[in-house]
Amino acid sequence: MRRYVIYGLALMFFASCSTKKPDERDSPSKGTIQISVDESFKPVIEEQLKVYQSSFPNTHIIASYKSEAACFRDLQSDSTRMIIVARGLTDKEAESYKNNLSYKPQYGILAYDAVAVIMNRAAKDSVFTVADLANILSGKHRLTAVMDGRNATSTVRYLQDSILHGAAFGANVVAADNSEKVINIVSNNPDVIGFVGLSWVGDSYDPKQEAYQKKIRMALLECVACEEKDVFAKPSQSTITFGEYPLARPLYYILKENATGLGTGLMNFMSMERGQLIFRRAFLAPAKMDFKSRKGNIKDAD
Repeated sequence: MRRYVIYGLALMFFASCSTKKPDERDSPSKGTIQISVDESFKPVIEEQLKVYQSSFPNTHIIASYKSEAACFRDLQSDSTRMIIVARGLTDKEAESYKNNLSYKPQYGILAYDAVAVIMNRAAKDSVFTVADLANILSGKHRLTAVMDGRNATSTVRYLQDSILHGAAFGANVVAADNSEKVINIVSNNPDVIGFVGLSWVGDSYDPKQEAYQKKIRMALLECVACEEKDVFAKPSQSTITFGEYPLARPLYYILKENATGLGTGLMNFMSMERGQLIFRRAFLAPAKMDFKSRKGNIKDAD
């Protein structure tokens, strides 16, 4: 009898081994992860995720769109694997993550975007120098300026750093809930100026953005890097690439992953040809691949 009991226990042990839970770790082709994305990049990142998940149907990437400061707070939590923002890590931040995680997060530039200055179609003026922008943002010029979020967005940080050099915004600078609200406010008010990511208004092939472009226009800004004087440029793939538009900025990924998981798969996808073409198709400037047009002569067959 004892022999049968031991035999039965052995069978139960081997049965439990054979029915143990499968490996639940994610990979570039399967699994679920959460990422946080700067809201000013939402249209182009939505397109990236759409193509990636259609290519790998067993993946599910849950994206939360929020301010840049909120993205960095999320990066400190265990649930958020990746953030997409307009700056990389400082040396101090990288070292802090290394101490907490035992490795440094990866980060790098995927593309170059721009802060677009948008005006109502009926606005009297749509040509500005950098000094004009500084006067508007500091409150010296009473034109109402509308920002793309009520928290610390990348647009707010970038303009405060690059235009005001750390000085405070004037009382005429107000905040909308998000980029779409900024566009709606500008569409209905000729006496305001708005600041949004180019990803929201620069794609003339997108029906929604094409409708926006009928109500607003992008301002021409002074080219501070041009040797010629009185050169003004709108934000575009070309003016970003050649340094003509003064409010160009990088689009970074920061990845907290120490193995080849779904976050690495998404990062590689956005860094390689298909992902870079999506950035190019959205009229941003790809940072990882240089796409050039070349003329070719094709002879008719004899």
